[in-house]
Amino acid sequence: MITFNELGLDTSVLNAISEMGFTNPTPVQEQSIPVFLETERDILALAQTGTGKTAAFGLPLLQKIDFNSKTTQALIICPTRELCLQISKDLGNYSKFIKGVNIAAVYGGSSITQQIDQLRRGAQIIVATPGRLMDLMDRKAVKIQNIGFVVLDEADEMLNMGFRDDIEQILSVTPVEKRVALFSATMPKQVKQIADVYLKDPVEITVGRKNTANVNITHEYAVVHAKDKVAALKRVLDYTSDHFYGIVFCQTKNETQDISDKLIRDGYNADCLHGDLSQGQREKVMSRFRHHAIKILLATDVAARGIDVTGITHVVHYHLPDDIENYTHRSGRTARAGKTGISFTLLNMREQYRLREIEKLIGTQFKKILIPSATEVRDKKLIAFTDTIKNCEIEDSIFDKTVLDGLEPLMELSKEELVKKMLSLELRRFSDEYLNAPDLNVGERSSADRGERGSRDGAPRERAYGSNQGTRLFVSIGQKDGLDISTLKEFITVTTGISTAEIHRVDVKGVYSFVNIDEGNVEKVMKSLHGSEFKGRQVRVEVSGNANDSGRTRSSEGGGRSYGGGGRGGYGGGGDRGGRSGGGYRGGDRGGDRGGERGGERSRSSYGGGERRRSEGSSGGGERRRRSY
Repeated sequence: MITFNELGLDTSVLNAISEMGFTNPTPVQEQSIPVFLETERDILALAQTGTGKTAAFGLPLLQKIDFNSKTTQALIICPTRELCLQISKDLGNYSKFIKGVNIAAVYGGSSITQQIDQLRRGAQIIVATPGRLMDLMDRKAVKIQNIGFVVLDEADEMLNMGFRDDIEQILSVTPVEKRVALFSATMPKQVKQIADVYLKDPVEITVGRKNTANVNITHEYAVVHAKDKVAALKRVLDYTSDHFYGIVFCQTKNETQDISDKLIRDGYNADCLHGDLSQGQREKVMSRFRHHAIKILLATDVAARGIDVTGITHVVHYHLPDDIENYTHRSGRTARAGKTGISFTLLNMREQYRLREIEKLIGTQFKKILIPSATEVRDKKLIAFTDTIKNCEIEDSIFDKTVLDGLEPLMELSKEELVKKMLSLELRRFSDEYLNAPDLNVGERSSADRGERGSRDGAPRERAYGSNQGTRLFVSIGQKDGLDISTLKEFITVTTGISTAEIHRVDVKGVYSFVNIDEGNVEKVMKSLHGSEFKGRQVRVEVSGNANDSGRTRSSEGGGRSYGGGGRGGYGGGGDRGGRSGGGYRGGDRGGDRGGERGGERSRSSYGGGERRRSEGSSGGGERRRRSY
């Protein structure tokens, strides 16, 4: 096995990583470091989260920088403040024995004044989130016109968060002659386009196949009714409580907070992470999670981006991600550094077809399991409790006269009575309601009963959208209004009162969107949503003329049933629905973390400050202030 000593790294760097306990490089490090050190070529690296990408570019970068100079020579761009801080911390550790190093981390949610002061002292390496870097560029507080190195870390995450325009504008300011290294866990079309434009004849490094999952992760799922998901989650947590340390991914911040509150109320060691938390609150939650004071962390996709915590045993998908490629990012939080982990999905019947898509994407077959019954949970707890007592070592030193005198009443009990009393105390938390709860697993119906092609495990395969996914509705707001799939769902749930489980197949286009709503809620949704306001604009809702409409079919040309009258013209009045007259769109042009010092007026993200912008914050408590429906 190759060692770091064989990769051409300087003694100062080798001493630092040796002190950290690193001897052998990971595959991505083994391939990237020599290319970085021995050639002048760009790098396009595809590797999963948790494979050591920071050291893959960080170690050779430190060797290429002239730390006798105070000029900025390298720029590392990443999606979130957590990852920004983590990269800065890692680089600081790697450069422990190098003199004159100044690494500046610039990100939203922290004082921009302090960051400007650090930059003025001369930072050779800047680690930045796109929005805050754009703010600093606007203020002429950062100079990147002469840098020699640009690293785009977790490029797919940044593009998913809507930072493409920012990234392209930042890169346009940098010199033509520079080296670019792009690291990504997946290779969607947008990442490939960025690579084609900004990387010159790159060396392509791939660890595993594109979009494949970590081989050390076991992928499991259970099928339950949507209404039973919380109860099913509790059963799983109860059954695995002796070793569970993980993240539960939810779709929206409201859902995250709601489930977290329910778990905490019922005595679970849980907390949540979402965009409404201030930077201080977020750091407190993360500190408690890293120190295992919290064992169950509920989070949205955006809030969890950049989290790098070792030892996570489980990733639970309360819902599958809207973008199936995000499944790889979620599951990659576990099974790091060669360890094993479990990625478990709580699936309802309507989501089964999406599970098949993910299986195809990552090249892995999911294992179907059953939610344990209440008695199974109780029996497992009982066995664990008795094992704990049996294996406990007796410490005679603690049994002084006072303690022994206090134990006398127990000594009067028979052995059988004492054991029964101890077990009764342990099992008392299992109420009759819990123990008599029904089986939560969805019974498997034969595919013949539904006229469907059966899945490999005998469960019915979900039919395509439009056949049993409710009514397709046209909604007159879209990406230009700062919406994505998650934030549109959240707007609908807050406005109408229905749950996200009753919203299906969401397609968010430039100036309009389509959603499928369960039949029983169509009238309620249309009455509540039609005529409501979003960012000061009136929302129109119509039944689409085509149940399978993806935004490109005849529903955009008419034929849908209007609710409450009115035409389909754009916000400006007449014309097509995409018309931009009459005021255009004011969703802003940059977004992301830059909501900070300027009150978030530029943000492109979700209504009231949605998940995308909230991935970074503002100083002065702007996280809470920016969000309101």
